[in-house]
Amino acid sequence: MNEKLAALFACWEAPMVRASLQGVMGRVERWGEDSALASIGDFCFLAGEPVRALVEQADAPILVPGSEGWARLIEDTLREGASPFTRYATRRPPEGFSRRRLLSFTEALPQGFCLHPIGREFYFTLMEEEWARDLCGCFDGEEDFLERGLGFVVTQGGGLPLAGAASYAAYDGAIEIEIDTRPDFRRLGLASACGARLILECLARGIYPGWDAHDRRSLALAEKLGYQLDRPYTAYWVESKRRGYFLRESEN
Repeated sequence: MNEKLAALFACWEAPMVRASLQGVMGRVERWGEDSALASIGDFCFLAGEPVRALVEQADAPILVPGSEGWARLIEDTLREGASPFTRYATRRPPEGFSRRRLLSFTEALPQGFCLHPIGREFYFTLMEEEWARDLCGCFDGEEDFLERGLGFVVTQGGGLPLAGAASYAAYDGAIEIEIDTRPDFRRLGLASACGARLILECLARGIYPGWDAHDRRSLALAEKLGYQLDRPYTAYWVESKRRGYFLRESEN
């Protein structure tokens, strides 16, 4: 990884940023020596000295400014087209995750529901469902996800996936967790079970399970599973850059 580029993005530890910088997922664009963007999936992170051209080139619906200067430039460039909202960065608990607590969520699944790893039998089904597409959608196809991705789904009686937790992004040593539940199966504990199972698998493999919460509901679920709030931060939703993004409601 280029040291100068890494320094520009030093304020973000999110695995999706690290994956872009390492060149394993997403893309990075530089503007001179002091400005850059890192883009992956629905996200574009802007770092260094604010440059209007990079804001205009950003093609993701969620823009994350690296400074107040970037935030002002986004608002000035996109005006009414950019709506600010608050996301929440989290961190692992100082004492580590409680495996016993995580197991309690996987064991609390309602009768008839089962957890399964995401393999070939589920990949295309998830990609065809709007609510589930982000679970695998940042990878370069089925083989890429099966090689580098990681995730679990819940089914009822072995049928279609009803909820899932998977790696939105991945690089050596860490993943960014994505959790989604089919709207008519929310508030049954399915998201908690999937998330807990994925975190347990990451711990077993020596992988850090990063969690960047989209809203307070996602933060509540993260805290339920053991994460702690690191800091809230402002991002911008750009409707004109929407690419099939499905606004989720995380389970509490």
